[in-house]
Amino acid sequence: MQTSQILQTRADRADRAGRTDGGNARTAQTVRKGGPMADQRPAVLRDGTRPAPAGIAGPGARPPTTDPGELAATARRIRRHAVEMVAIAGMGYLGQATTSAEVFAVLYRAVLRHGVDRLVLSPGHYVITHYAAAVEAGLLDERALATYGVDGSWLESISTERTPLVSATCGALGQGLSVGAGLALADALADAERRTFVFGSDGEMEEGQTWEAAMFAAHHRLGRLTALFDCNGSQVDGPVATVTTIEPVADKWRSFGWTVHEVDGHDVGAVLAALHPPPGDGRPSVVLARTRMLHGLGSLGDGRDAHFVTLGPGDVERALEDTEPVGPR
Repeated sequence: MQTSQILQTRADRADRAGRTDGGNARTAQTVRKGGPMADQRPAVLRDGTRPAPAGIAGPGARPPTTDPGELAATARRIRRHAVEMVAIAGMGYLGQATTSAEVFAVLYRAVLRHGVDRLVLSPGHYVITHYAAAVEAGLLDERALATYGVDGSWLESISTERTPLVSATCGALGQGLSVGAGLALADALADAERRTFVFGSDGEMEEGQTWEAAMFAAHHRLGRLTALFDCNGSQVDGPVATVTTIEPVADKWRSFGWTVHEVDGHDVGAVLAALHPPPGDGRPSVVLARTRMLHGLGSLGDGRDAHFVTLGPGDVERALEDTEPVGPR
């Protein structure tokens, strides 16, 4: 399919979605003003998440799988969804989806008990991967991806308090682990048998608040708290190592009393082993996923820095060829 056809198809989907769900501009404006649609915002579930509004909700959570082949195929489809979303405006946070696709594939399809466990998305610009993974998990209608970043859409390009299917998301970086620790402590006090997962980026380890939360979680023995960091070595100001030296991060987490798993973030088997099951000694756990920007998109330069990218028509075509599906969902 040519790029023009792809973009027209997505534009048609966006137009249809704008007529049929709560994510169109008119509805969103009404909600913000507290008008007739305000009382139709999705109720908060017991894990603290807002489910997807009726018009963009998926068919329902798919049965979990630990099959490495299926998880790898899911990661490939996550990248493809991300390419298509970025193609709408021709720019966006594609690099983040390419580095974290395997982590989200394993988390959403094999580990996270949707509607039970908590998920905190600390870096809001990674929400593109969240949307794609939610589609693969059956929680979000694939057609809704055509509204990514469109004015008034539920699928904003950087997450907000309106973002569906997460327990919490943050604005300023470095706050997510504090939120997750608080949620995990509340569950521990209530004897709730749910896990709390906090997804973060390696640049957030430059923030003192992250380490304060790490001390707090270890002190309170929050063994059902798991932090996942996408260690891709990139942030908006350039390579992380040139901005602030954070290594050796594995040793630092151990010294703070955490169980540490340092893995190849593109190896679904290694990620799965690190996440499932949780440790049983009362220590919180952290997964340091070593990843590469644009992994899986060789035509765009696998490994080059790509915190925020622009995609021309030719780039989109090549990236879609890189991510052609290899098997049934």
